[in-house]
This record gives sequence, C-alpha cells and structure tokens, in this order.
Amino acid sequence: MVISGTGSAGMEAAVANFVESGEKFAVFANGYFCDRISEMGRRQGAQVVRFEKPWGETFGDQEAADFIRREKPRQVAYVHAETSTGALQNGAAICSAAHEVGALVIADCVTSLGAMPVNADRTEIDIAYSCTQKGLSCPPGLSPVTISPRAMDRLKKRKQPNRSWYFDLSMIADYLTQSHRYHHTASATLFYALHEGLSLIEEEGVKNRLQRHCRAHEQFVRGIEALGLKMLVAPDHRIWNLNTPCVPDGVDDTKVRSHLLQRNGIEISGGFGPLAGKIFRVGIMGPLATEEGVNHFLECFADALKA
Repeated sequence: MVISGTGSAGMEAAVANFVESGEKFAVFANGYFCDRISEMGRRQGAQVVRFEKPWGETFGDQEAADFIRREKPRQVAYVHAETSTGALQNGAAICSAAHEVGALVIADCVTSLGAMPVNADRTEIDIAYSCTQKGLSCPPGLSPVTISPRAMDRLKKRKQPNRSWYFDLSMIADYLTQSHRYHHTASATLFYALHEGLSLIEEEGVKNRLQRHCRAHEQFVRGIEALGLKMLVAPDHRIWNLNTPCVPDGVDDTKVRSHLLQRNGIEISGGFGPLAGKIFRVGIMGPLATEEGVNHFLECFADALKA
C-alpha cells in the first residue's frame, strides 16, 4: 500500500496499527530514527525496551537474537538504513529471533528502498515502510508500506481500536483493495510522480539500478580516502546512497557545506545529535549515482575542504 504522507507517516502507521497499549515493544536503537520510533511506541502506551549502541554502530546477529529472546516482546523495530549515521543493519537474525517468540518485526527502509536491496520477503520482515523522495527519486509526500500475511492476521485480531483514524490500515486496505469505500483524498500528482519513478526503475532494471548505486558508493569511498578522510561506518555496514565521511580535524563542517552551496550549488548535510560537527552526510542516489556525478562532487568537495 502507499500511505499519504512522508516516511514518518509510514512509521506512524506501522506503530499505530501494530503496537498496542501495555505491550512490550523492543527497539534496536543506534540513531535518530530509532529514537523517533521509540517515542511513537511510548505515545501508543507501549512498554518500550531498547538495545542501545553508539550512533553509527550496528547489531551483531547473536547479540540481537539474545536481546529478543530475553525480552520476549510483542513487536520489534529496527532501522534498515539509518539516515542519521549511514549505517546499514542486517535484519535476518532479528526477524528470525522475533518470530521465535511470536513477535512482529517493523523495519524502517526509508533510505534504502530503490537504491539498496531490501528483500522484505526473504528477510521475513512483517511491516516495512519507506518514502518516495530518496532511493525512488520522486517528490516527497508518499510512504510505500508492505505488510506480511502474519501481520495482517494480527491486525484483524486487534483487541483495542486503533487510536489513529487517518492511518488505520484496515480501513485503508479496504479502500484500496476491497470495497473502495472512500477513506481520504490522496494527491493524484504525487501518485503520477511515483508511477513515473517506478517506470524508470523498471526500464533500467532493478538489478542494474542497485549495482549502479553500489559502484557510485565504492567510487565515492575511494575518492574520500584519497583526500585523507575516513568513513564513520565499517565497510560491510555502509549505506550505498547515504555516505558519512568524518570531518577532518581543524575543519569546520558548516563552512565546507556553505562553500559547496554558494560556489557549486551542491547541498549536503552535517551530523546532528552526538554526531554534530563530526560527519558529513552525502546523498548519492537516483540520477546523481553516476561516475560523472561522483567525480563532480569530489572535485567540488576537495576545493571546499581546502578553502
């Protein structure tokens, strides 16, 4: 389904529909958006338990499984691609352990969808949500959501009415797939944009598109290391389309970013929270994920660092 709203709407829909008051909700917390989903769980009245790691780190298979088996939650949430850090979390062990204890798994795929493999079915994610403006290269305003048969069955057996009317997935599913009974007015222009974006992906081929993003990421990392910078995240856990090089000693990241914007018309982000002033966040995705695009950025970035 596609929710009318940004990626945060997909997050809220996932939590509001599958996390009920009084239930234990386990969150793997290693970045900003893990904190956001935790807060949404608290507002639903859930008992939120968190496995916390420093921003930029990921969770190993065994420690993730041990946490779930110990806590025995009703729901588990993790961020597949954490936008605030550039860290990619493998969800296979999380999903396997969660299903052992009868829990549903919610995965935040806001940054990864369209640029990295998500493999929702193979990983056995129960509820995954994303957005349209990152890997899918469309305007912001819609949130694609996928729900497993296991999760839909749980939704039908809810003991409490959903606190959210607008994000009630039972009503939205009925509107989209069954009775087509009016629920809300969606933006027709955003759906046309999404259709065109998906058509471009189909035309390129999903495998080709993912490989292109991987090549662009590898080229970016080589260029960054040639400039003497280090990446925040370990090689096997980096997001291809959201890169996070560390700010060198003696460099003011705000001045670098301002120089890029004013001189080259290139806008990148900095870190926030515990990573404020410590990393750059560079999105290389969609039409920008090309050899020419990466080379152009690296040239401009090198000039900005010198300045």
